Amino acid sequence: MLTLYPEIEPNVVHRVSVDKPHELYVEESGNPDGIPVLVVHGGPGGGCEDYHRRFFDAERFRIILMDQRGAGRSTPLAELSGNDTAALVRDMETVRSFLGIDRWLLFGGSWGSTLSLVYAQAHPEKVLGLVLRGIFLCRPKDIQWFYQDGASRVFPDYWADFEAQIPEAERDDMVSAYYRKLTSSNELEQIQAAKAWSVWEGRCATLHPNPRVVEHFGHPHVAIALARIECHFFMHNAFLEPNQLVRDAGILADIPGIIVHGRYDMVCPLDNALALSEAWPEADVRIIRDAGHSASEPAIIDALMRGVEEVVAKAQDRAG
Repeated sequence: MLTLYPEIEPNVVHRVSVDKPHELYVEESGNPDGIPVLVVHGGPGGGCEDYHRRFFDAERFRIILMDQRGAGRSTPLAELSGNDTAALVRDMETVRSFLGIDRWLLFGGSWGSTLSLVYAQAHPEKVLGLVLRGIFLCRPKDIQWFYQDGASRVFPDYWADFEAQIPEAERDDMVSAYYRKLTSSNELEQIQAAKAWSVWEGRCATLHPNPRVVEHFGHPHVAIALARIECHFFMHNAFLEPNQLVRDAGILADIPGIIVHGRYDMVCPLDNALALSEAWPEADVRIIRDAGHSASEPAIIDALMRGVEEVVAKAQDRAG
């Protein structure tokens, strides 16, 4: 089973200004002349993590980590104004142009798979290939599954803690109820709601309980951005048209792709990946039998690293 490459540090860090007040954190590591790969993080609002660099051979890849608007080391933290899917796609194009890249590989999981698909459908000529994990189509039923009725029946004990933040009379629409708290002028109420929202996701993200994942999701800096931005996007159906990603999947026909999805993914159930694969049959699907949602699970790491090599080989074959 493949494991992550050794730890590396960035070669250079950029601060890229986009629409006010947003400024993006962008870093490069690995080989400056290597195959460009953009890590498209989850959430929305999750931010990149240092271990994301380690999915790629630093001698062969130009590894680019970008924190999306309001997330991670981008500023201002947890900012909702001007923060929508179309803006994030524009930001990716801004960064690609800023870095002087013609075409790049996109490596995205969960919401990162969503955003990678939206970008690739808008700019297919700029994409070498797609390595996607934990497909999230952002259909209303996908949001309902995790935040209203579905995962709540698999993890009723964790759900009880998530639900406890919301008065009983408001629990028929948990996303709206959380949105009111997460946009409250009361900062204490905001952070309490944010931690509950984020920890719920962290607890459900792995097949086997992983305290490190839960601790990361519960960190106040992570939680406030993740919860506020996720809830903001989900209040607006992720700023997507109905079933947009499946509807427009035909645009991806000439782009090499691989879909990695845990059999026991409780955050983004497997039907997301299967619906996409039916509309995008050219992509290879890897259903990982002993994994949930998180990119940090050993079998997911192995499948993603193999997927990178497969997609790059296909892209190079097509380029002649």
